[in-house]
Amino acid sequence: MEDKPLVVSKQRREVLCGIPTQVVCTAFSSHILVVVTQFGKMGTLVSLEPSEMASDISRPMLTTKVLLGQDEPLIHVFAKNLVTFVSQEAGNRAVLLAIAVKDRSMEGVKALREVIRTCQVW
Repeated sequence: MEDKPLVVSKQRREVLCGIPTQVVCTAFSSHILVVVTQFGKMGTLVSLEPSEMASDISRPMLTTKVLLGQDEPLIHVFAKNLVTFVSQEAGNRAVLLAIAVKDRSMEGVKALREVIRTCQVW
């Protein structure tokens, strides 16, 4: 019998737009946890859940909810732009995103997405 780990996790450190950045992706049975930090802490925790009411079954909409931290509109937009692909590629699983970043520009989001993609555990 093959011993498969219960939790699979990958970590990556990069310098993005001149800022040291850490990304950790961990796969659990029902969720994918993505931690993105440029401060060395988890920051704001956002839940992204696939919506049951989506018109296109293959690509359900994600509902965001801030669980810890500042609940501001930009956080919701940033979270969806950063990790929607994770949920889709993981078979529409829910994603927990812990985010603490200095650079919230579109260039920064694109660079972060590429680092998250290298930490694929789904």
